[in-house]
Amino acid sequence: MRLTVVSAGLSTPSSTRLLADRLAESARAELASRERTASTEVVELRELAGDIAHHLVTGFPPPRLSTAIGAVTAADGLIVVTPVFAASYSGLFKSFFDVIDPDALTGKPVLTAATGGTARHSLVLEHAVRPLFAYLRAVVVPTTVFAASEDWGSGGDAYTDGLPGRVRRAGAELATLMAARPAGEEPEDDVTALERQLADLRFD
Repeated sequence: MRLTVVSAGLSTPSSTRLLADRLAESARAELASRERTASTEVVELRELAGDIAHHLVTGFPPPRLSTAIGAVTAADGLIVVTPVFAASYSGLFKSFFDVIDPDALTGKPVLTAATGGTARHSLVLEHAVRPLFAYLRAVVVPTTVFAASEDWGSGGDAYTDGLPGRVRRAGAELATLMAARPAGEEPEDDVTALERQLADLRFD
């Protein structure tokens, strides 16, 4: 199976990339427990900023951007992670998905995540990122993962899962959807099939 990770972090090293890597590890581990293997390709948007701008102006993607778009559209599952800017996803993150065919992500399982300096930005995933992928008709897994600065190294408390627990849960949900159809097969254009996949998710 093919798992593509899109990271919109701007710095090196990047907490956005670190979160993306942990989510990918979680999804691969869950797939392995189901006797499924997944190759992983990481798309670093920081390296494609100029190419994305060129495509927006000319309508033609340079070769590196074309390869990245191909990795996203051919994937059996996606992990997308953005830093929070001005209470929303980054402009680079949005611009990348603007240059992808609006129908290319239909039915594709997507795990969404974000990083920010404070937990007060955590609703970005629900009021900005999830609606974006709903518009693109992707299948967004129920658990989103937001990592604030204080979440790194936190084990949570009696009422809230820590970051490692949320990463495991979200990775398992993505793996469940990815494993629901053969690798490389186009998603069924069937609402009943989608409901069946979502019903297979476990939340305990």
